[in-house]
Amino acid sequence: MRKINLEISVEIFDWDELSDTDKMIMHSAQEALQSAYAPYSNFHVGAAVLLEDGTIIKGSNQENAAYPSGLCAERTAIFATGANYPGQIITAIAVTAKPASSPTFVSVSPCGACRQALLEYEYKQQKSIRMLLQGADNTVCVLQSIDSLLPIKFTQDNLG
Repeated sequence: MRKINLEISVEIFDWDELSDTDKMIMHSAQEALQSAYAPYSNFHVGAAVLLEDGTIIKGSNQENAAYPSGLCAERTAIFATGANYPGQIITAIAVTAKPASSPTFVSVSPCGACRQALLEYEYKQQKSIRMLLQGADNTVCVLQSIDSLLPIKFTQDNLG
């Protein structure tokens, strides 16, 4: 038997330490959160995808009474990007969340399905996508690549 330790690197910034571009994309994710349709979980999530040319595409979670039919904010944003901006390079995605009744944002991380969908786009464009995750207390966690969210991953390479 062998044992392998997997590690990821996450940078944690206070809001004032973010670049203007990072603040802009985080604000866009916070704006996207306002259009969440979450009558069942009452948990609102917003995402914003930043393209290389500066275009921002927003997405929010969209629930459904048939629970598996809903869609997370990250996949809403990334699929809208793929459908409307094919071939454009995605440089970053920001994600933010909060309970509907709370004025305060909470720390979030994409679910497994979203991680897999985001990784597909990173592999497709063969260029890293930075991920900015809203943290508690006005902090933002930054990962330099979606790849780091799935250290043991399934990609097109596995299909032969």
